[in-house]
Amino acid sequence: MKKKLLALAAFSMLAGATLAQNADTLEKIKSSGTVNLGVRDSSGLGYTLGNGKYVGFHTEMAERIVDDLAKQVGKPLKINYQVITSQNRIPLMQNGTIDFECGSTTNSKARQKDVDFAVTTYVEEVRMAVKADSGIQSVADLNGKTVAVTTGTTSVQHLRRHERGSKLEFKEIMGKDHADSFLLLESGRADAFVMDGSILAKNIATSKNPQDFKIVGEVLSVEPIACMLRKGDDKFRAAIDASIKRQINDGSLQKLYDKWFMQPIPPTNVSLNMPVSESTKQAWAHPNSKPMEDYAKK
Repeated sequence: MKKKLLALAAFSMLAGATLAQNADTLEKIKSSGTVNLGVRDSSGLGYTLGNGKYVGFHTEMAERIVDDLAKQVGKPLKINYQVITSQNRIPLMQNGTIDFECGSTTNSKARQKDVDFAVTTYVEEVRMAVKADSGIQSVADLNGKTVAVTTGTTSVQHLRRHERGSKLEFKEIMGKDHADSFLLLESGRADAFVMDGSILAKNIATSKNPQDFKIVGEVLSVEPIACMLRKGDDKFRAAIDASIKRQINDGSLQKLYDKWFMQPIPPTNVSLNMPVSESTKQAWAHPNSKPMEDYAKK
């Protein structure tokens, strides 16, 4: 009997996952009137102000996508903000907990096996944040140091693959999320925090003493960031892509970028001062869903 129950439970989980994979998300949200949106609480592209308030470039872009989805399904849609982490974002997408996610997820060939991506909306550069008085200027200076990295991310892999980092000896210390990783640097438990440049800039800008930190070193990786959705839901992906392209073409995405990267942002009213990169401009000019591996090709 116990074996039968276990088999039944396993079958139910598999059936549930299959149902989530094959679901028509547009019909689902039309029926429920709700979109379950995956957001981040400490990313450079999306973060929380507390009390259930989520803001940022990708979060506000996602809200505009939902506005366009509402027009398509012919009814108002409520957003249920679901905080996700680097570890649980793909499982929560696969099991249907979230309908789509606009956080800071890199489009990669490995992830494309499990999920789909909308067109790229931000091209990220992986670098490192250090204390301004640390003396650390490049990857070579990390020998014998402690490096903070967020669990579930690939940044330390890029560091080890870098020509100047491949022979270094350094200790890794894991943060459960980006805020925790930055705290490891801020408290002195780590000498550097290796992560997406926008995440580093946001955490520095919103820290107690932004002048105490700086972003240094070589670019370790160039990564396309895109909204993530369940695999095989082509109709829903087309709807999201259409909204993003509309925001690109009418100039509203550029204005949104300027709002969150070039102007003072809450809660500290400090500007990240990050002009849009040429790589991001090219992604907007020629919308595509290329994985990061294509960016690495010479």
